[in-house]
Amino acid sequence: MVTPLDLIRKKRAEAVSRIIGKGYLAAKRVYVGMATCEIAAGSKEVMEVFKQAIAKGIVKDVYLSQKGCAGRCNLEPTVEVIETGKMPVRYGRIDADKARQIIEKHLKGGQVIEEWVIG
Repeated sequence: MVTPLDLIRKKRAEAVSRIIGKGYLAAKRVYVGMATCEIAAGSKEVMEVFKQAIAKGIVKDVYLSQKGCAGRCNLEPTVEVIETGKMPVRYGRIDADKARQIIEKHLKGGQVIEEWVIG
């Protein structure tokens, strides 16, 4: 007979598996602003650069997702990089070329690009 506790354990294991499988616990997480105004500012192209880098294996153990409006229209498109054990870094006015540089310098090289950081 299956007890309620058995069901809870099973559901918890399934949830943890989904979280891990989707990459939510990756060592590096990248969020690209994809609100309507950010899309108009070019964030689709920025998102595509990150998608391609992950698909081609240029960067590993990176979770990529979109985020909504941050209320910083004058700084769009925005990209946030979160790494385990480090403070989040928010970049502003990012285009496809800058996204490639974030991949090379920050995600691969560990170097924050200070001149693009926003508060």
